[in-house]
Amino acid sequence: MPVTQSAKKKMRRDKRRNLINQKIRQQMKAAVKIMRKKPTKKTLQKASQALDRAAKKGVIHKGKSSRLKSRLAKLLQKRKKK
Repeated sequence: MPVTQSAKKKMRRDKRRNLINQKIRQQMKAAVKIMRKKPTKKTLQKASQALDRAAKKGVIHKGKSSRLKSRLAKLLQKRKKK
């Protein structure tokens, strides 16, 4: 357990931030999952927004966001050709 006042404050802050990050991560994963199941232009847009938001907040790396968006876009193109 933290002893100093600043350590106690950091623990409270970390707990709050952890909840926020979990919520952002859940939204991102849900959007990507929906996109993979039912690839449409609209679901791609929602997934891209969720990935960008997660990258902006620092939940995931910017490169990971770009990589996932690229793969989802490629999946959409593949499905359109069929």
